[in-house]
Amino acid sequence: MSAGRAAEATGIEITGLSVRYRDIVALDDVALSVAPGRVTALIGMNGSGKSTLFKSITGIVRPASGTVAVGGQTPAAARRRGLIGYVPQSEDVDWSFPVSVRDVVMMGRYGRLGPTRRPRAEDHLAVDAALERVELVDLADRQIGRLSGGQRKRAFVARGIAQDAGVLLLDEPFAGVDKRSEATIVRLLRELAADGRTVLVSTHDLHALPSLADEAVLLLRRVVFQGPVGEALRPDNLARAFGLDPGAAS
Repeated sequence: MSAGRAAEATGIEITGLSVRYRDIVALDDVALSVAPGRVTALIGMNGSGKSTLFKSITGIVRPASGTVAVGGQTPAAARRRGLIGYVPQSEDVDWSFPVSVRDVVMMGRYGRLGPTRRPRAEDHLAVDAALERVELVDLADRQIGRLSGGQRKRAFVARGIAQDAGVLLLDEPFAGVDKRSEATIVRLLRELAADGRTVLVSTHDLHALPSLADEAVLLLRRVVFQGPVGEALRPDNLARAFGLDPGAAS
């Protein structure tokens, strides 16, 4: 992370967050603090509110109540400043769109390009460095949809790196990913957290959790647990997160 961005390490603070889609309660009174310099895993079954939480942090959805602050700013203000990098689920991306891997990574620089939207030498250098970091230099000119699932995820991680985002949100980055790409993404996230970034990643892969994350958040429309990975993986805590009777898991 650049010296300027490192000086303003960016965390996430959520208080009393509730989100509804008409009569459906997606999130209910969520309280959550995600600190810089750590990888935080977000765990929950389908429909638990993980994607809605990400969309609340990015400002894509508007809460019914509560507040979300990214680096002490509203999501909209943080997004305008380029503080948030978002790696969406694969199904949320149009992979047929005629853009190259390099184009996707350059999108991370758009907030810095000025009114002409013409990349400068420093922008090209940032994109090249990001591509090298995710091991996609040889595929930089390939259409994004022609990559494997793991390569696509790495391209979006590269976009966040080129953006120099203080917060990285990854929604199921390991779904449909080969083991090599999974290991590469895990290594990258650990390195990015060590740089001082805030990394929040949702995953269903409980086996990989100890190598991935410093702490875990268990979500079932509200936070049912936040703390060390070892404690999160206790059967009683997992039972609460997956809507089971905790007594039956003890």
